Amino acid sequence: MKRLERRYAVTLPGAIGGHAPPAVVVVHATEAVGPGGSLVWESVDGDLRVEITGEVATVLAAPAGTQRHPCLHAVSLPPRAPDVRRAPADRPVAHSGG
Repeated sequence: MKRLERRYAVTLPGAIGGHAPPAVVVVHATEAVGPGGSLVWESVDGDLRVEITGEVATVLAAPAGTQRHPCLHAVSLPPRAPDVRRAPADRPVAHSGG
């Protein structure tokens, strides 16, 4: 049986006064525990790290400009099977000569 991957969608507000639409970032559970005692969730690129309680994502680390929002809205997404297309980090990448 495959282990399902838990994930949340976290909404990052647009720039203040810029009328930009919000961005939604999907975060995945890590093995780490945050200062509040809950799991730490992280984006694929590692730019956004949050601790989620209910529907509130407390920002631990965020891309530039997001730190002004200490708490963000988080919505649980349906679990899914892990993406098997991702190559393991220790596998060398083949380069073609050219």
